[in-house]
Amino acid sequence: MADELSAPLGRKRAAKPAPPDKAGGRTRRGFNPGKLPLARIAFGVVALLIAGGVARVLLVDDPMGGRPVAHIDVNGAQANNAVADNVGRATITAGPETPVATPGVTIVGDDVPDGDPALRREMATADGLLPDLLEETEHGSIPRIAANGETPFEAYARPSLTPATAGGKKLIAVVVTGLGLNETGTAAAIDTLPEAITLAFAPYGKGLDRTVGSARSSGHEVLLEVPLEPFDYPDSDPGPDTLLTGQAPRDNLNKLFTVMAKFGGYVGLINHMGARFTSSTSDFAPIMEELGARGLGYLDDGSSNRSVATLLAAANNVEFARADLLLDTNAARGPILDKLKALEERATDAGAAIGIISALPISVQTLAEWAAKAEENGFTIVPVSALMKSAT
Repeated sequence: MADELSAPLGRKRAAKPAPPDKAGGRTRRGFNPGKLPLARIAFGVVALLIAGGVARVLLVDDPMGGRPVAHIDVNGAQANNAVADNVGRATITAGPETPVATPGVTIVGDDVPDGDPALRREMATADGLLPDLLEETEHGSIPRIAANGETPFEAYARPSLTPATAGGKKLIAVVVTGLGLNETGTAAAIDTLPEAITLAFAPYGKGLDRTVGSARSSGHEVLLEVPLEPFDYPDSDPGPDTLLTGQAPRDNLNKLFTVMAKFGGYVGLINHMGARFTSSTSDFAPIMEELGARGLGYLDDGSSNRSVATLLAAANNVEFARADLLLDTNAARGPILDKLKALEERATDAGAAIGIISALPISVQTLAEWAAKAEENGFTIVPVSALMKSAT
């Protein structure tokens, strides 16, 4: 105490040294947990965790990220699950550009029709369409190849002589275009023209399902007209949903599917206008590829010498033909008969010929008169599918 009282003011006395350690004589220091480097320790722990995660990603091949995985062999020899066994033999059917509105899985089993015509007719819809040849999309029902490989072209083609089976007979196919827009004119064409005349319907008429069904039930083969861009578009306008050059393939395919869903039962498509579009390989190729994938044919109306349809159809195994003559560029009885005479000459020289004519009343009437005498003049009228062929 005396020392503390005699120390100079403002100074602190030095701390007394710690007592010697009994074991070694060294000074013992107390443990002070408040002075531990906690931040450095925490940072080190975090660094170790990160390094461990990176090492696992780099060194462990586990695409599922460590999640539990169960492997089920639906095709194994000991598959005892009937549902799994069927799914293992499923065929996925979906358009390449459109989502399906209903599950696109067809179970291929013993109940699939074996091609018996009577059985298939019983399965047909009220419009005479076969469900296994339809795909439900956001645009509506559009054609597709069936699970058994049958195509719409094969299913809806009218049985007929072909150049291979004609035995020397001269074959002529005539396609009437622009039907479905005028109900009276369309009904007259269906009732007046022979069954072997092919009818092409525009996608814009009212009640097309009913009208096309009537044409097919009367024995006529049917085509769908697809609007394609002409050189003077939009001064010449093929109509809504016209497929245009320079657009993304997906946009044109959406338009194509919209048109294809207007009615069913057609063997293929025919262009409506389209001189510019059919001359553009980059724009036309995705369309022809889609037709090949769906088992549909394509008829070029022959109006444009710049069309690349012939080459694209061969590349995609599309049933194809190119018309020889437009029969009513001058819509009067005399000129139409002259063109029909020229069509006969073409069939005489080549064995077969294809003509295109519009649905104008004078055209339909003149065609009906000519058709009534075609057989006695040595010509056989056939549906256009009989003169269409693929590269295979």
